[in-house]
Amino acid sequence: MAAIIRRELAAYFTSPIGYVYLGVFYLLSGYFFFGGVLMSQSSVMTPVFQALITLVMFLSPVLTMRLMSEDRRHRTDQALLTAPISLGAIAAGKFLAAAVVYTAGISVTLVYALVISFFGSVNWAMVWGSYIGILLLGFSFIAMGQFISALTENQAIAAIGAFVAVLACFLLDALPSIIPYPWLAAAIRGISLIRRYTPITNGILGISNLFFFVSVCGIFLFLTTRALEKRRWS
Repeated sequence: MAAIIRRELAAYFTSPIGYVYLGVFYLLSGYFFFGGVLMSQSSVMTPVFQALITLVMFLSPVLTMRLMSEDRRHRTDQALLTAPISLGAIAAGKFLAAAVVYTAGISVTLVYALVISFFGSVNWAMVWGSYIGILLLGFSFIAMGQFISALTENQAIAAIGAFVAVLACFLLDALPSIIPYPWLAAAIRGISLIRRYTPITNGILGISNLFFFVSVCGIFLFLTTRALEKRRWS
């Protein structure tokens, strides 16, 4: 699996995708930090993390659009599918490579918090909670996008499909308020990523919420593995 991770990380940075993703992420997050924290002379990082959610929604499909579809388009997936490595390890390796690049982008928020700490008091519990929360949310989006990428050889379709899936997660959070059936509304609230994300950003690292995000990643990695298995036998 380590070879898969190295291969995918190299692919991100031998093409413009990795540089464009990190460049745009650092530029916009810096803008949010300057406008939301420095200009207001505040030590609260909440505006930055709130803005980053929208940024993650738009940028996570960029990370996942090529994960599986590129191999299908170039027919290099045949070499992977016949290699002496399990399909689960292939899916996990590609997921972890995207997660590393994503983490490299998100980690800049810790630098911002460190800068603020030199000039004022920082609520580190909230900073770490927001950091862990947005990591878990992003990992879930990456797992979804990877599965969608495994279904097509067209990177544009994979990106659009991933964006629609991510957007649906945000819309799902507003759905219970318009549903007249309490049991259905409660069920939807239970699977809402945003509702699970919010308590973590407040520093409440509930086991159920953490397990939920890990389960979402696991489910979509399993589905990706099944998609690869279908591809192998076809």
